[in-house]
Amino acid sequence: MTFDPSSLSNLMLILTGFGGAFLVALWVSLVIWTYRDIRARARDPLVHVLSALLVAVLNLPGILVYLILRPPRTLEEEYQRTLEEEALLQALEEMPLCPGCERRVKEDWIVCPHCHTKLRKVCHKCGKLMELPWNICPYCGEPEPGVRREGISMDEALRELGLGDEGREETA
Repeated sequence: MTFDPSSLSNLMLILTGFGGAFLVALWVSLVIWTYRDIRARARDPLVHVLSALLVAVLNLPGILVYLILRPPRTLEEEYQRTLEEEALLQALEEMPLCPGCERRVKEDWIVCPHCHTKLRKVCHKCGKLMELPWNICPYCGEPEPGVRREGISMDEALRELGLGDEGREETA
């Protein structure tokens, strides 16, 4: 095998061509990646163009500058974070407040532990919690003691008080 200087020159020309094509492809791919990345991170079209131009003009130093200056989170991540914050705020807002001291109280508390304001009352029949203004238990339908009931006879009222027929005979 003989050594031919022209074949070495041709080989170097081919390798230089492939190397140049690789560098051009790398440069174009970095510009495209930068444009796509900044579109996912910012809404302003001017920022999109300036970021792509930075990488197009400065190449590898431009990509380093872009990586330093780009927003840390994508728009999707920001949106998810905003949703989480709104959900937390809504959960806080849904917690009831004590009418006396305006502090947060739980649904199953009868008395505020801070100012001792009565928050709810217990049904005398089923034992479930009722709001203070309610006169009838929504769980068992029992009216509060002392509440006037419509359409009840004297016998039924005495029976509820524990003064049935035998109680009436003693009083008579």
